[in-house]
Amino acid sequence: MKNKLILFIFCFCFLSPLFAQTNNEKKPLNQITFQDLSLQEKLAQTIFIATDIDTAYKYQSAIEKGLVGGVLIQWGNYSLEETRELIDKMQGWAKKSPSGLPLLIAIDYEGGTVYTPVTLGFPYLPTNMLLAAANNPMDTTTLFYIVATELKNAGININFSPVIDVNNNPSNPIIGVRSFGSNPKIVSDMGVAVITGMQKAGVMAVAKHFPGHGETALDSHYATPRFAQDKDSFKKIHLPPFKEAIKNGVMGIMSAHIIYDFLDDKNPATFSPIIMNDLLKKKLGFKGIIISDSLDMQGASKTGNITNAALQSLISGVDIVLTSRQNPAITNAELLKQINKTLPKSRVEESAQKVFNLKKQLGLFEENKPSMPIKSSLEAYNYFAQKLSNQGVSVIKAEKDFIPFKTEKQSPKLCTILFSPTRFTDQLIDFSAPFIDKGWQVKYYNASMRPQTKDMQRAKECMKEADLVVVGSLQWADKSLVSQKAAIKQLSKINPDIVLLSLMSPYDIKNYPEIKNVIAMYGISKFSSKAAANIILGNIEAKGQATVNLK
Repeated sequence: MKNKLILFIFCFCFLSPLFAQTNNEKKPLNQITFQDLSLQEKLAQTIFIATDIDTAYKYQSAIEKGLVGGVLIQWGNYSLEETRELIDKMQGWAKKSPSGLPLLIAIDYEGGTVYTPVTLGFPYLPTNMLLAAANNPMDTTTLFYIVATELKNAGININFSPVIDVNNNPSNPIIGVRSFGSNPKIVSDMGVAVITGMQKAGVMAVAKHFPGHGETALDSHYATPRFAQDKDSFKKIHLPPFKEAIKNGVMGIMSAHIIYDFLDDKNPATFSPIIMNDLLKKKLGFKGIIISDSLDMQGASKTGNITNAALQSLISGVDIVLTSRQNPAITNAELLKQINKTLPKSRVEESAQKVFNLKKQLGLFEENKPSMPIKSSLEAYNYFAQKLSNQGVSVIKAEKDFIPFKTEKQSPKLCTILFSPTRFTDQLIDFSAPFIDKGWQVKYYNASMRPQTKDMQRAKECMKEADLVVVGSLQWADKSLVSQKAAIKQLSKINPDIVLLSLMSPYDIKNYPEIKNVIAMYGISKFSSKAAANIILGNIEAKGQATVNLK
C-alpha cells in the first residue's frame, strides 16, 4: 500500500505538469520568448505574403500553422471597416498557430503613380514630389503622424514608404512623382520628415529602394535595370538620403532589384551580400529590418523562381522576403530544407530574432488591447493635406498679368478639358468648385487619355466663347501619349492663351514649349485640384517650387 501511495504522489507531482503543459492553453503572448519557437516558426517570421480581402482565405491554413510572419495587404476599393475586419480575421487565424504569434501587417501607402485612388478606405496622399515642392518638413511630419494614426488604428504596423530615390533621370519609367525630386538634400530632408511622422505614431517606416532607383531607365517590375551612373555620382547623389534616413532612425529599408556594376556586376542589390551586408549593414551601420522588394517582379527573376529568390535574399542579408501570392507553406518547406546547407542557420536566427523583437517593439504582444475607433483625425488630415497642396502646386511659367486671371465680366465662362482616367473624376471635379463659388459658368470635360475624334469635337465645342480655357495633361512618368500630345498642341493653336495643368509627372511640360501658362500639380487629388484653381483665381499665392529640372 505504501509503495502504491509513493507511486501515486510521483505521478501527480512529476507527470501531471507535463500533461498540463501539453494540453492546456499556450503561453500568454507577453511570456513567449524567441527560444520558445521551433526552427520552422523562426523561419516563418522572415516570410511575408501579399493578399487582399477577396483572396485572404487561401492563406488561412498556412497562417493557422504559423508558417507566415506578416502580410502585405494589397490595394482594393474597400472601406476602412472592411480593411479592419480583414486584419482582425487574419490575426484571429494567427492566434490559433502553435505559438500564437501575431502577424505584422504592412501596406504600400505612398502618394504617386503606384496606387489607386481608392485604397483600403484610407485618404488620398499628396505625392512626394508635391510635398517637396511645398518644402514644409514640419507640416509634412504632422501629416504623416496623422496618416500613421489612421493606419495603426486599423491594425497596420508597417508602411512601405517613403520612396527616397533621387529621381534625376527624366526617362525613369516608374519613380517619377513618387520621388521628392532630383536634389539629394531635399529628398533627404523630406524623407526624414515622413519617417519621423510615421514612427512617432508607432508605425514602422520603410525607406526604399536601396541603394537607389532614381537613375534607371527601366522598370524593375518588368526588367532587371542596371544603374546608369558612375560610382562617384552614386555616392554624391543617390546614397545620401539613405544615410540620413539611417541616421534619423528609420526602422526598415527595402532593397532594389537593380544591378550596380561598380558594386556587384552579377547580382541585383536584393541578392547581393556586397550591397545588403557589406554596404548597408557594415559600412552604413544599419541595424533595422531589411525587406526585399516583391520577389514576383521581373527584376528578381534572375534566380528562377520566388523560392530561390527568397533563399538568395536571406543569404545576402535580407530579413523579410516578400513572396507575393505564393503559397507560404511551399516557401517555408523549401527554405527549411536549405538551412545548414546553402542557408546558414545563423542567418535565419539573426533575421527571425529581429522580426520577433520588432513585433514586441510595435506592441503586438500586448494582449486584450482596447479596439481603437475607426475615425480618428480625418478633419486634421484634410487641413494639412490642403495646406501642403496649396504650398506645393507650382506656377512653372505664366504670361505677365495672366495668372492670377482677372476679368471684369459678371459671369465669366470657364472651359476645363482634362485628359485623365475616369477613376480620378471624383478628385478632379473639385477644380470647378472655386470658380463656381465666384460666379463662373463652368463647362467641364473629362476626356480620354488617348483622345479620339469625338473627344476633340467636344473639346472644341467647350472652348467656344470661353473666357478661360484650362487643359489638363497626364503623363505617368517617362513617356507621353502621342495622341494626347497632338490633341493638346492642336487646342493650344486654337487658343494660344490656354492654361496647361500638368496633372501628374511634370516632365510632360517639356512637350509644350509653346504654351505660355503652365501649372504643375504633381499628382491628382481633391487637394491639388482645388489648389490649382485657387492659384488661377488669385485666392492663394503660388509658392511651390519644382524639385526637378523641367528645362
